[in-house]
Amino acid sequence: MSATASPARDLLVGNCSGFYGDRLSAMRELVEGALEDGRPVDVITGDYLAELTMLILGKDTMKDPSLGYARTHLRQLEDCLGLALEKGIRIATNAGGLNPAGLAAKVREVASGLGLDVAVAHVEGDDLRPRAAELGLDGALTANAYLGGFGIARALDSGAQVVVTGRVTDAALVVGAGASHFGWTPADHDALAGAVVAGHVIECGTQATGGNFSGFRQLMQAGMDPRKPLGFPVAELHADGSSVITKQAGTGGAVTVDTVTAQLVYEIQSTRYLNPDVTTHLDTVRLDQLGPDRVGISGVVGEAPPPRLKVCVNELGGWRNSMELVLTGLDVEAKADWVREQVSPRLTAAEVEWSRVSLPELDADTEEAASTLLRCTVKDPEPGPCGKGFTGPLVEIALGSYPGFTMTTPPSQATPFGVYRPAYVERSEVEHVVVLPDGTREVVPDPEETTEVDHTLGLRPSPYPAPPDTLNRRLPLGTFVHARSGDKGGDANIGLWVAHDGSEKYDARVTWLAKVMSPRKVRELIPEAAGLPDDAIEVHCLPNLGAVNVVIKGLLGDGVAASTRFDPQAKGLGEWIRSRSVHVQEGLM
Repeated sequence: MSATASPARDLLVGNCSGFYGDRLSAMRELVEGALEDGRPVDVITGDYLAELTMLILGKDTMKDPSLGYARTHLRQLEDCLGLALEKGIRIATNAGGLNPAGLAAKVREVASGLGLDVAVAHVEGDDLRPRAAELGLDGALTANAYLGGFGIARALDSGAQVVVTGRVTDAALVVGAGASHFGWTPADHDALAGAVVAGHVIECGTQATGGNFSGFRQLMQAGMDPRKPLGFPVAELHADGSSVITKQAGTGGAVTVDTVTAQLVYEIQSTRYLNPDVTTHLDTVRLDQLGPDRVGISGVVGEAPPPRLKVCVNELGGWRNSMELVLTGLDVEAKADWVREQVSPRLTAAEVEWSRVSLPELDADTEEAASTLLRCTVKDPEPGPCGKGFTGPLVEIALGSYPGFTMTTPPSQATPFGVYRPAYVERSEVEHVVVLPDGTREVVPDPEETTEVDHTLGLRPSPYPAPPDTLNRRLPLGTFVHARSGDKGGDANIGLWVAHDGSEKYDARVTWLAKVMSPRKVRELIPEAAGLPDDAIEVHCLPNLGAVNVVIKGLLGDGVAASTRFDPQAKGLGEWIRSRSVHVQEGLM
C-alpha cells in the first residue's frame, strides 16, 4: 500500500524517554493522559540509547552477560503495562541495547507476574561484536550498526504489543510505527523522511516541549508554569508523512515553532540527514504554528537511503582521574602557576591536562565569588599513574603550596574510560532480524535503492551573498538568536536560528545570521576551536528554519567518555556562543 493511498486515520505517537535515566513516571503519564480533544496515544516509544549509554551497557555485560539492556524500562512496564494493554496502546523502544532478546524475555516475565498475556517481539542483528575482527573493528567493547524501522513495523504488523530493539536509530521507532499503520513501503521516501523528522523531534522527550530551550524566559512570560514538570511530546502522524507536534492536555511546558526548531537542529550534521530507511532533506522542512501547543511539520522531501550503515564503536581507552583545586582571592594566576610547577614533574601519566584559570570577582562579598577552580585531569593506559601516582603528589603539598590550598573532593581512584569512534559497513554485512511473538525469525530485506549523498550540499557559500553591513553595535549573539548544542562522538554541533518573536525584520535577521556565521567567525567566538585543522569547521544553511548548523570536528576529542573538556558533551556550547558579542546592524534591532 502506498503512502498516498493509505486511508488509515492519523497515528498518535508519544515518546516517554530521551535517555537512560529519564523521568520514570513518563510512560504512565502518557498512558493515562490524552490530547485536548480527548484522544489517547496509539503508540508509546522510548529512546534509551546514546553513544555513552552503549559503553555503559557494554561494561554491564562484562560483569554479567545476561544484562546489557535498560533496566529502568522494566520498572516502567511494571507500573503501567496493564493499563496500556487495556487502552490498546502499543509500546516500541530501543531499551534492548546490547541484549534485546534478554529484555524481551524479561518483559514476558514481568507481564506474567502481573497476570497479563502480552505479545512481545524484538529486533536484533545490530550487534557486530562476534564479527568485529572480520569487519576491521578489532578491540571493540561494543560495535552496533544503526538499523531502521521496518523490523519494528513487521513486529507491529504481526500483532506485537511490546517491541524492544537494539541499536536502531532514534527516529526509527516512529518510522516503524508509521510504516505499520499506514502501510508505507521502502520506496515511500517522502513519507519516511517526514516520519524521520517527527521522530527526531520527539526522540529527546521534553527537549521538544521547552526543555534545554534558550528562550525559556519568553515561555514563562507567556504563561508557562516553571514548577510544573514538562510534558512529553506527541507526534500526530499523517499518511503522507507530515505531522503535528503537540503534548497532552494539562501537562507542563510549551510546543512552539522555536521549541521544535531547537530539537530539529540538535545533533545533526549537514542538510542531509542520513537514516537507514531514507535520506531526509532537512532544508525542505517547513514548520507552522497551527495553534496553542501545535506545530505542523510539512514539505519534507526524502530520497533513497545511503548504501552503508553507520556503526557505533566503543573501545576501552585506558584509565583516568581528575581533581579540582580551589584558588581564592588575589594572585590566582600565580597560585595556579606555582602548584603546576610543583606537581607536573612528578606526574607520570601519558596525558596531563590543566584547565585555564579565570579571574574571580574583585572585592567579592562571598568567599565563593572570590574563588575559582583549577582542574587537573590525567589519562593513561594503566591505572597506576592515574591512582596514587596522581593523587599522591597533589595531596602531599597540601601544607606546602599556595595560600588557601584546598580541594573540592577527597582523592578518588582511577576509573576506566571508553573511546567512541564511528565506522561504516556495507548493508550486506548486517542481518536485520525481527523475532515475532510466536518465535518466528524473519530477515528484514535491505532497500532495493540507495543513494550516495554529497556531504557539501547546503554548505554556507563564501563570500555569503548578503547586503553590505551598515552602522552596527556590539551585542550578544543571543539578542535574537536561539541555540541548541550537543555532541556526535568527538564532534560538537551547534544549531543557531533566529527567534520567532513576531519581528518584521525576521527575514533580514536570517540573512544576517547566515552571513556572520562563517567558519572564521566560529573560531573567533570559540577560541578553543582555533587550533583545529582548516576543514574542521562546517557551517550548513537551513533557510526554511531560519537557521545555520555549525559542526566543529574534533573539539570533543575521542567522545564524551574520554574527553577532558569542561563540557564534554557540548551541552552548554550553544549558550556560551549566544553570550559572545558580535556586530549587529542597527536596522535589525
